[in-house]
Formats: sequence, structure tokens, C-alpha cells
Amino acid sequence: MANTTTVAPKTTSTTTETSIGQAAIYGALGGIVGGMVFGMMMSMLGMIETIAMLVGSEALIVGWAAHMAISVFIGATFGVIARAQLTSWGTGIGIGVAYGMFWWVLGALVLMPARLGMPVFQFNTMAWQSLMGHMVFGLVMGAGAVALARQSSRN
Repeated sequence: MANTTTVAPKTTSTTTETSIGQAAIYGALGGIVGGMVFGMMMSMLGMIETIAMLVGSEALIVGWAAHMAISVFIGATFGVIARAQLTSWGTGIGIGVAYGMFWWVLGALVLMPARLGMPVFQFNTMAWQSLMGHMVFGLVMGAGAVALARQSSRN
């Protein structure tokens, strides 16, 4: 009777951890795409001018510029915070939606109204529309960041 030895096949991980800088870039780029989608939604609802008011203007172009700058910042911070999850579609998108909801509370319900001299935590039709927009932003931002991180890990 021959003595046989079973050897387990070697496994190697092809997943590489995304650096903080790369994650910030992926998140910022996801934020740009998410910001464009959310910005179009806000423009259709006449809300983008309110963003311009944060910097002392009511001009549509100023509102877009401010909104996109905020979107890049939120996207970059998302990328850094969620960098370990940027390889999973479900987790990355889920965290993106949750992060969008966090910014709805902090930005749309607290910081923006406080800056504009309006009451905070106003739950009206505009607030609920803003929640939906922030969730769509988070979904698109998360999906964009995951797509970039996954593409990068293949190269």
C-alpha cells in the first residue's frame, strides 16, 4: 500500500488594500458623479439656488459650483472612511447611502438652515425630497468609488 500525501492548493489573494490617497480620489470622483446626478435633481426642484445662498449668492452657476465642491469633499471623506469596503458592491453602496443620509441630517437639516437663518430640523416636502436626493447621491457615489477601486485592483 502506497503512502499518499494530500497537499492543499496554494491560494493567493488578489485583493490589495486601497491606500488612503487612492480611496480619497475614488471617493471624490464618485462624489463628482453623484453630485451631478443630485444637482440635476435639485435644479429640477428649484433647490440649487439655495446652495448658492450659502456663499452669499443666488446665481445658478454659483449654486452648482458650491454643490460640486461639497460633493467632492463628501466623496473624498467617504472614500477614506469606507476604503476597506470599496471592494464589495453591496457594502460600498450601502455605506454610501448611509453616508448620504448622514449628510442630509448634518447638512440639509442643521448646517444649511443654521447658516441661512432658518429653523433647523424642518421636516417638510423639501426636506423629504432632499433626503431622497442625498440617498441617490450616496448610491451613485458609493457605486462609483467601488467601480474605481475594483478596476484598480485588477490592474
